[in-house]
Amino acid sequence: MSTSKFEAYLSKVISKVKSKQAHSMIKKELSNHLEELSHAFQNRGLAIKDADKKAMQEMGDPSTVGNNMNQLHKPRMDWLLIALFILLAGIGFLPLMSDVVSPNSFFIKKQIVWLALAILALIGFLFFDYRKLKNLWMYFYSAALILFFISFFVGTRLIGGGIWLSFGGIMINGPAISLYLFLIAWAGIFTKITDFKGWKKLVGLLILFWLPVIFYIMLSQFVFSIIYFLCVLVMYIFYYRHNRFAIKVALGNLLVGVIFISTMILKFSSSYLSDNLISVKAILSQAGWFGKGLHNNLALPEAHTDFVFPFLVYSLGWVFGISLCLILLVFILRISLNAFKTKDLFGRLLTLGGAVLFTVPACWNILMGLGIVPMMVVPLPFISYGGSMLLVYAALLGLILNVYRRKDIVESTLVN
Repeated sequence: MSTSKFEAYLSKVISKVKSKQAHSMIKKELSNHLEELSHAFQNRGLAIKDADKKAMQEMGDPSTVGNNMNQLHKPRMDWLLIALFILLAGIGFLPLMSDVVSPNSFFIKKQIVWLALAILALIGFLFFDYRKLKNLWMYFYSAALILFFISFFVGTRLIGGGIWLSFGGIMINGPAISLYLFLIAWAGIFTKITDFKGWKKLVGLLILFWLPVIFYIMLSQFVFSIIYFLCVLVMYIFYYRHNRFAIKVALGNLLVGVIFISTMILKFSSSYLSDNLISVKAILSQAGWFGKGLHNNLALPEAHTDFVFPFLVYSLGWVFGISLCLILLVFILRISLNAFKTKDLFGRLLTLGGAVLFTVPACWNILMGLGIVPMMVVPLPFISYGGSMLLVYAALLGLILNVYRRKDIVESTLVN
């Protein structure tokens, strides 16, 4: 076979492709196709030299093929997700423009600073090669555990159960950041799951799974324990979706987790939950379709953070509230659908887990605002006031956009 001729042909094709990261994948793909065509022509009776020449002619002009490949294999940007992020972040300023915080200008300026930092975090996680994180899972897991211990021993516990770290007067939510670190760690673990063979390693893996759940509960971060639990479980189910025994194990862990976390919530409800202090159902019953306006006399604590949803419904009406729910639904569905557009296992796991990290707090915050689930410290993504969670969500979105951006320039690593 005329390898040199194929190499010259492929070099001309590759020269038209701007994305260098896609070069090896395209070269491998076209090389296999050329060899298949050459073998087909040889089977028809052509000599090897003539078969190779015919294969290149069949493939087409290298410049044309290269331009087509450049269009197919180039970085993509999900502008819909970016637009929804901007829209949700903008909605987050509405409570700050009302009478729920004072002085308004201070909170607005502070949130603008946090939003600017969040945008920088999003951009930072958007443009590097996320695949480099795959082999660093142990470092991310260890960093998350370190945040736990620092939070437990030197963190400041606030009313409502939240625990924060203070750095030069800036309050950082360590447990919230640990969620992001655990997401990356477990996505990496599942790509290396074949390394965990033998019952000792499997027991160790089970300990790695349950340890954060226990630590979150020790820090009274019940919702974070639920978010983490479901995030890892979703990644596990996707990885072992064709293994019936593994699915049974997942369902068993889900049952144990639900019982364990529910027991902890009920046990500490007297000291942690505050649903007896606020009648959100009574507040929402007065909202009407178009609300009472941003400047009203509503006495609702944490109306700009944990109870931002009932405040927005009361102020702007159920039309706005339903629209907000639809926007969040489109946002989460878009992320979930994007997960299946990448051929990289690590990227798909990151995106699926990221979808859970958005879904659980969004659903819990809204259901809490409707008076359906227990009241806890859980922000509405991009809308609730606060810097730590805004940075975490922005970094998470940047990573998800990064996976989508590279979906056409990465080789398939999916497990059948």
